[in-house]
Amino acid sequence: MGKQLDKIVEKVLEQIDGAGFRQKGAFNLRYNGTALCHGDSEHIKIKKKTDRQGIDIYIDENTNGEQVHIPVVVNATGMKDEVYNDFFVADGADVTIIAGCGIHNSGCNESRHDGIHTFHVGKGANVRYEEKHYGEGEGTGARVLNPVTKIILDKGAVFTLDTAQIKGVDSTVRTTDVIMGEDAKLYVVEKLMTHDSQTAQSDMEVKMNGEGSSAQIVSRSVAKGSSVQTFHPKAVGNARCHAHIQCDSIIMDKAEVCSIPEINAKHLDAAIIHEAAIGRINDEQLIKLRTLGMTEEEAEGVIIENFLE
Repeated sequence: MGKQLDKIVEKVLEQIDGAGFRQKGAFNLRYNGTALCHGDSEHIKIKKKTDRQGIDIYIDENTNGEQVHIPVVVNATGMKDEVYNDFFVADGADVTIIAGCGIHNSGCNESRHDGIHTFHVGKGANVRYEEKHYGEGEGTGARVLNPVTKIILDKGAVFTLDTAQIKGVDSTVRTTDVIMGEDAKLYVVEKLMTHDSQTAQSDMEVKMNGEGSSAQIVSRSVAKGSSVQTFHPKAVGNARCHAHIQCDSIIMDKAEVCSIPEINAKHLDAAIIHEAAIGRINDEQLIKLRTLGMTEEEAEGVIIENFLE
């Protein structure tokens, strides 16, 4: 029998769990600092930590195409929630992990969630990790999310990191550290939109320690209002490897975007490329959409949506 969820929780879950949160298979819903409901599957077991807040997720070698849903919802004003989640992915496993976080703050005090996630990915395993961040609520209290993601990839492991900050998050500092073994592959897609006086900072360091490792990092963002964004992706090649970093941003109104791609080759056969572009919306695109009967606001919305997709 599933746990009955209230309307606010359901609404936030719709925003952060694109696949649809169901109380089936392997899942864990964290609500205002405690596990509201959770379940295991045959191949995936979730255990509560005994030394601090958080869970350990064990994904065995027979896991093939399963999903794990571990969303977080905070709707208490003034709450500061810190949680440590560790993922142990066995050799050869294939799994998708969906781990969004949403804050509904209707009060005047800051509500904050800091999620520290560590992935231990075995040989030849394939992991897709989706993380959406979202904030809402009519209160004046800030909605703050500071995720830390640590990824350790064994030989031949493949990891896809798909992150998106949809809207309503007043402040975020994202820290991502990746250590790559032989022939490991990393794919990162980071999507972000800020507005009003919001701030967002993303720091990423990828260490390609193994022969034949490769990384592809794509960051796309839109900055509106007087918001400020800072991106600092760093790729370090310690062996024969290949990496490509691409940061593209649309800047609007009085916003500010700072992009600092950094590459560091410490091996003769480390091939690393970085690209960064920041610019306003193309006037020709706007005019073309306006001729189709759209308002300027509608045309901007279509361009932004396509850009972030």
